[in-house]
Amino acid sequence: MARTRSVGVMSTVTKAVIPAAGRGTRFLPVTKSLPKEMLPVVDKPSIQYVVEEAVAAGITDILIISARGKHAIEDHFDQNMDLEVFLENAGKVDQLEELRTLDDLAHIHYIRQTEQLGLGHAVGLAREHIGNEPFAVMLGDDIMVDDARLLRSMLDVYEREQASVLALLEVTPAEIVSLGSAAIDRVSDTLGRVTAIVEKPKAEDAPSNLAVIGRYVFSPEVFDAIDRITPGVGGELQLTDAIGLLLDTTAGVFGQIFTDGRYDIGKKMGFLQANIELALERDDVAPELTEYLRTLVKDRGLT
Repeated sequence: MARTRSVGVMSTVTKAVIPAAGRGTRFLPVTKSLPKEMLPVVDKPSIQYVVEEAVAAGITDILIISARGKHAIEDHFDQNMDLEVFLENAGKVDQLEELRTLDDLAHIHYIRQTEQLGLGHAVGLAREHIGNEPFAVMLGDDIMVDDARLLRSMLDVYEREQASVLALLEVTPAEIVSLGSAAIDRVSDTLGRVTAIVEKPKAEDAPSNLAVIGRYVFSPEVFDAIDRITPGVGGELQLTDAIGLLLDTTAGVFGQIFTDGRYDIGKKMGFLQANIELALERDDVAPELTEYLRTLVKDRGLT
């Protein structure tokens, strides 16, 4: 378990759940032996971006839903004294400080999902750890590079409304068929009360062009809702179906609309975009990469 320090803003939401039990078949063969959550975006595994986002929003207790063969995730967030001693003796101060910062991120806990029964099932496994508290759910296929603005705004909505909150993004009809779709009654330009939600609808059946993207803030009521659902799309227990049951509760469910900062690294194109664009923001690699890309475009006649 990592050491902890006080980071970020204050909130009554101090816990997050990161489901990381998926097989990662889109990235085979590398995910045969390496968890997809450990695929590097520049020089950090993708799951580290998610953990850092949670910490930046003031969350200090993180439960990772893992699976067989995912021990590399636990190793990554565990302290490696041998490596730290080596770096200290070698005078590699910057790298040593980076490792110690990683050690200190948050209290990180793990539980295994022994059967692949769906996202709803995975989140339901967190019930004992979460207890009767609100919590965030953060999907590792979506990394947000926005200084945690989206997550903080969702936490603010939860504090104000005492209701569950979903992240929503406008997408094309071609994209909506592989995502959850939500209809809302607008409260403001960027916030609405959710009135309907459907998992992976046909384009013509989608209640709107607003897709549910992998950030959620839930009241503990969601666990009772998960207990009530039956297998849905793909024969799995869908978190979307549990959210649908929350729509009829007194508090209801809100949708926070955002427009930028997200990379869908669960797809190869999104993964490549994240690596290129985030590398271009790094002083240590941006100049050389920029020149390489200019030369590549010119040599291949892509201008």
